Amino acid sequence: MTSRRMWLSVLTVLAALLLAMGAAACGGDDDEGGAATTAETQAEAVTAGLVSDVGRFNDKSFNQSALEGLNRAKDELGADTRAIESRAAGDYVPNLSSLARQNYDVTIGVGFLLADGVNTVARQFPDANFAIIDYSVMAPPFTDAKKNVATPDNVRGLTFATNENSYLIGCMAAMMAKAAGGEQVISAVGGLDIPTVSIFIAGYQDGAKACNPGIKVLIGFSQDFGAQDKCKELALNQIAQGSQAVFQVAGGCGLGALDAAKEKGKWGIGVDKDQSNLGPHILTSAVKRVDVAVFDTVKAIQEGTYEGGADALFNLENEGVALGTTSDKVTQDILDKVDELKQQIIDGTIKPKSSL
Repeated sequence: MTSRRMWLSVLTVLAALLLAMGAAACGGDDDEGGAATTAETQAEAVTAGLVSDVGRFNDKSFNQSALEGLNRAKDELGADTRAIESRAAGDYVPNLSSLARQNYDVTIGVGFLLADGVNTVARQFPDANFAIIDYSVMAPPFTDAKKNVATPDNVRGLTFATNENSYLIGCMAAMMAKAAGGEQVISAVGGLDIPTVSIFIAGYQDGAKACNPGIKVLIGFSQDFGAQDKCKELALNQIAQGSQAVFQVAGGCGLGALDAAKEKGKWGIGVDKDQSNLGPHILTSAVKRVDVAVFDTVKAIQEGTYEGGADALFNLENEGVALGTTSDKVTQDILDKVDELKQQIIDGTIKPKSSL
């Protein structure tokens, strides 16, 4: 009996050991699966930083759109993000450097004003990735044939064919002026007379004259992207000269131009973001999908498809530029004409001007 009990005890212990080993084995599989999942998550995780220009993220335009793209990357890609506002031009290099030192996978500068800063910091941190919105890395300061300076291979330019959607808007504004009668005048208020601004206005003017050859397009520059009073004064002067529609291409400053249009009962045309929320006086907006450019850049880093030393072009065909919400006062014949021209631009039949 004692012997039997002893054997039963031995068998019980063996069974317990076997169960424990099985549980450990199962636990080992779970741990390995957990480790694999953790490793996979870590492999997919991406860190992305964004540095604004002096217009800051509440400009209801360019910088805000960039921030929306970064936040989308956070929500949809699980990216670890950080956005830094620049209050003065002297902040650009320190802000960009801060993100690079923290080993962010990509650091994105918002706008041409950061070109020198991005170029400087990218060369100081050759192992870090950078992108600059609305500026080509095929242009100085990134490259200079005379000085034998080559574009750094860790910077990607995010460029926009805004002459394409602006061409359509120019046509729309000119046709609306023609339908309204009176003085055939429309206008544009730019910030600075630089390529990233003038490309909008060139397309706008080109499209207007294509659809209404008798139209006059007034053009002025405020020399500012922040002071709304400067843009408002310029727009009021244009309206006094007969302008029926004012196209703002001046960021935060341009809100003053749109306010002038509202005050005088004229059409206002937004820029960068859909600015139809500013009121029924907004005809439409020349939307630059800065948010898409930022999101796509972070996604490319995550997927390993990021390519530095080159530009990415956002246009009508890939929906990188577009028209915002259009007023319901625009008649169907005008909308049809705009749709027709849009397809011709995509097909290459029409090539809108890109400079004044």
